[in-house]
Amino acid sequence: MEQLVDRALQGDRRALARLISRVEDGGPDGWSALSRLYPLTGRAQLIGVTGAPGTGKSTLVGEIAKIARKTRPDQKVGIVAVDPTSPFSGGAVLGDRIRMRDLSGDEGVFIRSMAT
Repeated sequence: MEQLVDRALQGDRRALARLISRVEDGGPDGWSALSRLYPLTGRAQLIGVTGAPGTGKSTLVGEIAKIARKTRPDQKVGIVAVDPTSPFSGGAVLGDRIRMRDLSGDEGVFIRSMAT
């Protein structure tokens, strides 16, 4: 677990995805990782976007991410997309990634889709 946390802190996207999965599982490994990471938190800007299906949430988040990367290229952007209700787009796993695909080539953007 320590190695996974170290790799995530160094920017390894695959390690970060695995770490998030461990935290989601709620097991002792996830709690251990959170205990190690918590002292390093508190410097991020957080934005929450909610709304009905089809109102442009993913488009808005994508545009905010693009602007953030243009104005502060030294900063990274993390997007956690949770969409429990969209039967039309395939939900979070498919729909959000399709709508934000132009960000996928940016190494400074991490997108994690989660279905509830």
